[in-house]
Amino acid sequence: MENKLFIYNTLTRKKELFQPLHPNRVGLYVCGPTVYGDPHLGHARPAITFDILFRYLLHIGYKVRYVRNITDVGHLVNDADFGEDKIAKKAKLEDLEPMEVTQFYLNRYRQAMDALNVLPPSIEPHASGHIIEQIQLVKDILAKEYAYESEGSVYFDVEKYNKAYNYGILSGRNIEDMLNTTRELEGQKEKRNPVDFALWKKASPEHIMRWSSPWSDGFPGWHLECTAMSKKYLGEEFDIHGGGMDLIFPHHECEIAQSVASTGHETVRYWMHNNMITVNGQKMGKSLGNFINLEELFTGAHSLLTQSYDPMTIRFFILQAHYRSTVDFSNEALQASEKGLSRLLEACDSIEQLKANVTVSVIHPEELISKSFEAMNDDLNTPMVISYLFEAVRIINSALAGQIQLTAENIKQLKAFFQIFLFDLLGIKNVLKEGNASFEAFSKAVDLLLQVRLQAKQNKDWATSDKIRNELTALGFEIKDTKDGFEWKIKTT
Repeated sequence: MENKLFIYNTLTRKKELFQPLHPNRVGLYVCGPTVYGDPHLGHARPAITFDILFRYLLHIGYKVRYVRNITDVGHLVNDADFGEDKIAKKAKLEDLEPMEVTQFYLNRYRQAMDALNVLPPSIEPHASGHIIEQIQLVKDILAKEYAYESEGSVYFDVEKYNKAYNYGILSGRNIEDMLNTTRELEGQKEKRNPVDFALWKKASPEHIMRWSSPWSDGFPGWHLECTAMSKKYLGEEFDIHGGGMDLIFPHHECEIAQSVASTGHETVRYWMHNNMITVNGQKMGKSLGNFINLEELFTGAHSLLTQSYDPMTIRFFILQAHYRSTVDFSNEALQASEKGLSRLLEACDSIEQLKANVTVSVIHPEELISKSFEAMNDDLNTPMVISYLFEAVRIINSALAGQIQLTAENIKQLKAFFQIFLFDLLGIKNVLKEGNASFEAFSKAVDLLLQVRLQAKQNKDWATSDKIRNELTALGFEIKDTKDGFEWKIKTT
């Protein structure tokens, strides 16, 4: 397939035709979670966004090395250069080893991602497993004189770097404004400027996670890990770096500064960022009481939830908005997504009931396939793809009602359309079937009961016929008599 993929590059602030460094290979790096708590709704957005990108790149023929890191050291509680490490703080509170905390929450994160049908990355490196690479990167930056040692810590010299390059190129921030407005914080006097950021921090006596280095027993700064690990696994230049918009500054801005300072050139061709999830119009936060873990969504165990939601409903809800748009969570929005997804899955299952009754048709499902590829090529426009899937639903329902006639090729194309876009690319599981391992046997049992009812009607045994219909209806089935026999489905509300 000819590559026509355009993606929005945060660095240039425009859509660009994707042109990888190598004709058939793509290097993709995405900032993964800091594993010190249960995965939450905010974790789902970037995971699903870049899962769609991963799936699509594979589908159009690229070999993709997808690296998603695990932050398990160096991310301090206030996202600055002082305070406790998030993992270490959790370890102290729970009387555990830091790596016990990491493994426990990493297991929970992976379980949640599996439930959301997010494909695992090619490589999932840990920051704590790449201390040697991070120390070497600090040495490289020091050698280029864009960093300085102070009291056992090493800081990046932002002002000096800015004179040679451009600190703020990704976020659009002006360093002069930052120098004039950034207040000096307690414990930061060892920096030359408040905007300088830590490459290596000397550990305080009570700090648990520490390693030997030429400067002190300490630990790497939060921003260092992604620069070091992307270089190790993807090289000094690679194609796409992704993450949430909340990481543009300071994390990704600092990554650019570190990589350019150490190599003398830009390392990432395309920067991609997904937007945030809000809750009833507010930013999600623990202090606001609207912070929802994924497990709470799956079980309904949160005060803001009126019911539980299947992981595929969560995935579909997120994909109904473009990845660069905000998504506002509410029970009403999720319930609408639940109903919409049920309509798609029911229509998909109904394709098996379609009969080819003409050799020439005015219906052209292949146009929906073509338009959907155009939408995916337009910066992964999943909402537009979903709108085309609903157009297919209208065709299927019209054919079932006898309002339009289809060819065998039409039916084949409709099957392919749902398989490629709903299941393969959007990554939706057919929960109507997969939610119950014995669905096929269950379905055949219902069909058998309705066949008995049909025979009873033909024999004018109305009592048996009504009894089967009434009891199935009471159990939550919708029964519809048709000229060819019957149709049934499970009520979704």
